Amino acid sequence: MKHWDILLSNQVDKKTFIDTILSGEIQGELSVFNMLSGILYSDISIQKLIEEEYQHDSIKATKEPHRNLRSFSSGERKKEFLKYCLKQNPDYIILDNPLDHLDQNSRIEVTIAIENISNSVRIIQLVNRTADLLSFITNKAIIKDNSFELKNINAIENNLFENDSYKIPIHKEIFNDRVLVKMNAISVSYDEKPIIDSLSWTIKQGEFWQLIGPNGSGKSTLLSLISGDNTKAYGQDIELFGRKKGSGESIWEIKKQIGIFNTSMTDLFNKSYSLEEMILSGFFDSIGLYTKPTTLQRRIVAQWLEVIEMSHLKNKIFNRLSVGQQRVALITRAVIKHPPLLILDEPVEGLDDHNVAMVIQLINTIRKETNITILFVSHRVEPNLSPNFVLELTPSQTGSKGVIKHHLGTEIK
Repeated sequence: MKHWDILLSNQVDKKTFIDTILSGEIQGELSVFNMLSGILYSDISIQKLIEEEYQHDSIKATKEPHRNLRSFSSGERKKEFLKYCLKQNPDYIILDNPLDHLDQNSRIEVTIAIENISNSVRIIQLVNRTADLLSFITNKAIIKDNSFELKNINAIENNLFENDSYKIPIHKEIFNDRVLVKMNAISVSYDEKPIIDSLSWTIKQGEFWQLIGPNGSGKSTLLSLISGDNTKAYGQDIELFGRKKGSGESIWEIKKQIGIFNTSMTDLFNKSYSLEEMILSGFFDSIGLYTKPTTLQRRIVAQWLEVIEMSHLKNKIFNRLSVGQQRVALITRAVIKHPPLLILDEPVEGLDDHNVAMVIQLINTIRKETNITILFVSHRVEPNLSPNFVLELTPSQTGSKGVIKHHLGTEIK
């Protein structure tokens, strides 16, 4: 049974490519699938089924009578949806980045589940990262553009980001408080389910942290405690930027101190904002530019556009930039006001290897040339990033415990 493992550049219109295969109109080597029936396995497909179950108060994906798909963890959800796809008796399954947003153990489990079905159904796996290619699939190819032409996988060496560094240094900022975040033995529960158990964590100026942990271990909860968006912070022993939580601070005072990136932000800028306007909006924490920027603010943005080598694109509509350019621009927006703390929530998820290299170079430049503290959240260990410290969340029945390690893996007592 012939399977395909296809590496997609972010330049490819993936939705059109998938629709072309499923409609039986694909050309070239994949045309053998035109007479077959297929099904799409993707995060979007999973979310659609979850919404359908919710709207109709039904259970479609699992055999368990009282468990809908929403009630499973991310890894279990993906495995259950894979079973659901097989029940539709397709001739082939298109796997769209099946390992995205999964912790290491879940990645292994889902990979094994995919290999187990390979004897009964044809597989077309679409991925953006070379590391996600499956070893048991021998037919491998790369697609670089919307011709959808399959090319030899060895061509990926020409897809790498070639710049060694961004050119212009960024001046260092000195902040009033050496300690930015201090949590002392915090515990969080939702509906009597413990999420975090007696976790203590101190984040200081200029440090580079990576936050890791299995799906459902409480990473998002911790981020929301820091950003001021979580009411569970009240009554806890938490200090944010020199002030005790609950001492009369406003949420906007907290947000002024933080630059945040997450992948969902891309969808917020869906209007005709230029690249320059989008980055300028970072001074005001707004989606869109509603306040007239000062001459100094425009000058700072101009300097940053030089740093990220996008000065020639400043008037281009943001959502017409490449995915990698959008990601770099959004991180620049997050850091434009020189916040004491920069939170990067899965900044390389969904990017191809070329664009990952571009984003990582920007993160390394921020680390080297500023005194901004970076909190990097990702399931992956990126070989070209070296955090000072790692906070690893380990789930237990009483909630996740936090273990602090050096980035090389040595636990800090």
